[in-house]
Amino acid sequence: MIRPITAIGRTVRETIGNVGYATRTLFAMLRCSGGLLRRPRLITDQIHFIGNYSLVIIAVSGLFVGFVLGLQGYYTLNKYGSEQALGLLVALSLTRELGPVVTALLFAGRAGTSLTAEIGLMKAGEQLSAMEMMAVNPLQRVVAPRFWAGVIAMPVLAAIFSAVGIFGGYVVGVQMIGVDEGAFWSQMQAGVDVWKDVANGVIKSVIFGFAVTFIALFQGYEAQPTPEGVARATTRTVVIASLSVLWLDFLLTALMFN
Repeated sequence: MIRPITAIGRTVRETIGNVGYATRTLFAMLRCSGGLLRRPRLITDQIHFIGNYSLVIIAVSGLFVGFVLGLQGYYTLNKYGSEQALGLLVALSLTRELGPVVTALLFAGRAGTSLTAEIGLMKAGEQLSAMEMMAVNPLQRVVAPRFWAGVIAMPVLAAIFSAVGIFGGYVVGVQMIGVDEGAFWSQMQAGVDVWKDVANGVIKSVIFGFAVTFIALFQGYEAQPTPEGVARATTRTVVIASLSVLWLDFLLTALMFN
């Protein structure tokens, strides 16, 4: 009976210790981020690396999600004679929920794993230790630019996902099924509020970018300097980041639309 209790206690203690260490690392990174203002090129290069290389999968996924929303939305609304509201359904679904959430999940799987593997391999190759020997702070030179690049790139990618998804819903609903084009766009324009719907989606995507990027960087920064350690850290990034996005989505939705 003692052994299960001991194992639970050890797990809780290690979890609390890891959360505390991650919090200290976050604040240390934020404190040294001010120096990046003198070298903005470090951030812009990482925005190109993170955002540009994730653009194709984000756009293609958004298009097919829009296709599915157009089909499923029409079949559901047609039962109640409300198929003219298809544009409103597609726009609200994407701007409020699917745009930020699906983009964050794809971002965790594409850019997050790349960041974890990159930082982990730098640690395994003792490049981070070499920077410390040369009096260069790895948090400021390596981690912070990638963190802020992820925070900036996430809302842009979410906006592209939503825009392409709305276009996909238009193609299926108007061009293929035959919903009135004027009703499609007018219902969307009248029902979507810039501050209540679009702005809340942007806030969600910024918070998701903050969480996913930091989780990916922290897992790489604290990975064991071995191939197996980097592989485990990459797996943890996908699992922890995905669960964090879903939990944060529930919390933010409850706060924003209560």
